[in-house]
Amino acid sequence: MTLNKPLKRLRWLSLICITAVLVLLFRSPAIAQTPRHYTDLEFPSLPEITIPNYERYQLDNGIIVYLMEDHNLPLINGTAIIHTGSRLEPPEKVGLAELTGATMRAGGTQQHPPDELNQLLEQRAAQVETGIGTTSGSASFSTLTEDLETVFNLFSEVIRQPAFDPKQLELVKTQQKGAIARRNDDPKDIASRELGKLIYGATSPYARTEEYNTIDNISRDDLIAFHQQYVRPDGIILGIVGDFDPKVMKDLIQQKFGDWKTATPNLKIAVPSAEQKFTQGVFFVNQPQLTQSTVFLGHLGGELNNPDYPALSVLNGVLNGLGGRLVNELRSRQGLAYSVSGVWNPNYDYPGVFYGGGQTRSETTVAFIKSFMEEIDRIRTTPISEQELERAKESILNSFVFKFENPSQTLSRLMTYEYYDYPQDFIFKYQQGVKATTIEDIQRVAQKYLDPNRMVTLVVGNTEQINPPLSGLGKTVTSVDITIPEPKKS
Repeated sequence: MTLNKPLKRLRWLSLICITAVLVLLFRSPAIAQTPRHYTDLEFPSLPEITIPNYERYQLDNGIIVYLMEDHNLPLINGTAIIHTGSRLEPPEKVGLAELTGATMRAGGTQQHPPDELNQLLEQRAAQVETGIGTTSGSASFSTLTEDLETVFNLFSEVIRQPAFDPKQLELVKTQQKGAIARRNDDPKDIASRELGKLIYGATSPYARTEEYNTIDNISRDDLIAFHQQYVRPDGIILGIVGDFDPKVMKDLIQQKFGDWKTATPNLKIAVPSAEQKFTQGVFFVNQPQLTQSTVFLGHLGGELNNPDYPALSVLNGVLNGLGGRLVNELRSRQGLAYSVSGVWNPNYDYPGVFYGGGQTRSETTVAFIKSFMEEIDRIRTTPISEQELERAKESILNSFVFKFENPSQTLSRLMTYEYYDYPQDFIFKYQQGVKATTIEDIQRVAQKYLDPNRMVTLVVGNTEQINPPLSGLGKTVTSVDITIPEPKKS
């Protein structure tokens, strides 16, 4: 039975009235709510950062072990930090450490050739990786809990019994030579590399570069000797985090590493020192194809254990980032830079550098350098504002939560501190130091650690388009030759 027309009209009229009332009810709060400025927004305080429970112990052969359980996912990750580094390789064999680190994994093990090792890991969606950097080496694994025993066995083989397959060695050497051939393709790479040579010296273990000849000087026997010298139980910190049973994990570690012995005396590594090579001057790399300049300025810095490190971090925050002085002045107000920064960048156990600079148009190169130095002078001589101090401190303190996002990050930090002999609560002392930093501290550390008289300037650009010329800076301009030496003919 159908409704007649009057009833239909009444029904539709009722629906329209109800809809109108609902619209008015839900609209009212929106009309009453006024948008707030971002400075008026209030957020709850960030939670206190705590370190998850972990266990640290040491095997009889010297291996230090960290275990941290995390049962959120059926995954286990492990990392071994190895006391070695490219700074320990002979100067005539630069590249030896990197080759050793890459071929430990790529070259297979004495029980499993490269292809078989790859297949075993791929079948289980697992990973085993190795590498050696400037100050340390590493070996890591990642696996599902159910495959732990198999993958951990392969991990131990890669560390203890690498085969250094000759074919894989030649492949890695070819890749390194390819990197040498391409190293002058990017102006920023050139500037970063050459500034390091100017500050540390071209022959310093912290700035020297691989060449065709140094790679050719390296044999498989060199890799074996380097591995035997530095990859040893008394030079390893092993950390494992994930979904494991502690007793099972300890038994597995003892089974795979507990019988590892070395015939040589305890390892003693002398950390190479670092001194500044050039204390001032302007250096230039001519690249005729460029339409802009890459400018880097810097001098030797310091180490992370410097008591003034927290204040220097806040100083970095005042200078850098959106709202920082360098971006505000050189990029936003003067329009001199595509990018600009200035950072006091320390290292754990040898001096880092203070470096700054950016990219600018060729014709504004000199103006960019002068303005950058003016900002360095201004922060040394004029107190910063309270707003600048608070912005920089809040940025650092609010970022702490991201340093402890997962147990792997936390464990890695604990292992790193042990490796470089830093206190386990170093980051929390740093946090307190940041909170305590004052305006007076910023000016004090700027005057103490930012030294314009020791600043080296490096420009990578087109000499024909840099006008006014670099000579207008009032310093001697020295050309830098970045020609890649050809390999010696055999």
